[in-house]
Amino acid sequence: MRKQPAKDGVGQLVLQIVFPEGRTSHGTEETQENGPEASSAPPAARSQPERKRKWYSLIDKVYTLSNLQQAWQQVAANGGAPGSDGMTIAKFGATADQRLEQLAADLRAKTYRPQPVRRVFIPKAGGGQRPLGIPSVRDRIVQQALRQILEPLFEAKFSSRSHGFRPEKGCATALSVVDRAVKHGYQWVVDADLQAFFDTVDHPKLIAALNEEIADGSVLGTPQGGPLSPLLANVYLHHFDTRMVQAGYGLVRYADDFVLFAQSEDAAVAALTLARQVLEEELGLRLHPEKTRVVSVAHGFEFLGFHYYRDPKTEQLRKEVRPKSVRRFREAIRARTPRLKNQRKPKARRLTPARLAKNQALRRMIADLNRFLRGWHWYFKAVWSPYATPFRNFDGFVRGRVRAAITGRVGPGWWNKRLPNALLRELGLIPLEEWHREYLSGQLAAPARKG
Repeated sequence: MRKQPAKDGVGQLVLQIVFPEGRTSHGTEETQENGPEASSAPPAARSQPERKRKWYSLIDKVYTLSNLQQAWQQVAANGGAPGSDGMTIAKFGATADQRLEQLAADLRAKTYRPQPVRRVFIPKAGGGQRPLGIPSVRDRIVQQALRQILEPLFEAKFSSRSHGFRPEKGCATALSVVDRAVKHGYQWVVDADLQAFFDTVDHPKLIAALNEEIADGSVLGTPQGGPLSPLLANVYLHHFDTRMVQAGYGLVRYADDFVLFAQSEDAAVAALTLARQVLEEELGLRLHPEKTRVVSVAHGFEFLGFHYYRDPKTEQLRKEVRPKSVRRFREAIRARTPRLKNQRKPKARRLTPARLAKNQALRRMIADLNRFLRGWHWYFKAVWSPYATPFRNFDGFVRGRVRAAITGRVGPGWWNKRLPNALLRELGLIPLEEWHREYLSGQLAAPARKG
């Protein structure tokens, strides 16, 4: 990212631009984003009119105690690890009232300063590690408080094509538009990938975009990651949304992930040409040279965890869980089914329903699996598959991992007969196919969302 010196001027809320590396949300594609269904019409080329009013005084709204309390409730609900100061959610919550009053006083007196982020590394699906910056709980509260004030101002101008991290929108609404596009004759797609988006955001250009709505220098800073980053990403990419919509292209964007639709290959090539001009020349970003392409819907493309393509044998459109998401599913299941601690490999005669039902570690494992499987199915429930049981292989993998956790053995053997599917269901393990049958029959409601 182009780094600019942070100005510590009098009266400024100093929040240096340092975006988190990687995508806006890690694992977003597998989370519950249960936005409302959009209309059945194909994507239309339109944008909302720009607002003319400019806001000159906002900082006093940020530090009101009611706004900080609301921000704290959201931060607490989201959870997360402590920042560089070691302060946990639980410790902050023990004296939250006093801490929030002090935070309001610091903001009012213009003495608040953010703390350095804590740098951690998480494994990437394709190998290697991705660095992450974790702000302190106190700084996350300030960022959330800022977001609560700023978000309504920018929501009035954002394009309907932008779905990421917006009220009443999410992966579900973005995928709904994609579903309709491929069913309504859009045969060509620009399958694009922004390379190192947060590393390449241009500081002055972002400030200029913020300045279009805000003139209060006290809040014209940006945080080191955290709750405000998704909003700032949408602010930065709003110019791209506007240009593509004005040109008449079908756009669906979720944060820095997007696809463009066209009815011919030539139109798709023209869309990519314009997208490259706007993103690279005007916004200073980079399209990944190996992951950006013009492709037919029949050949297939991926978006938000799904793989769309046309079955060459039946000519039917398919929408399946993409291979990368399958690998992430398996990794998540493996992490939740370790070998039960302090347990020898049991003999067959000891694997009775009564004994297993009393195993508290097993009960906790199954409860954790059910929570994960419930949310994962709700995200991937809308697959288009020729099979009546599209999640059978996933269930087989889960049951195999549970058997391995209980017995310490993998592959074929007596333990598979001793621990049949029916027994695992009796112990409480709910298969994905059962969730799916309830969904298809209209009996399955959306799981409660965190926060």
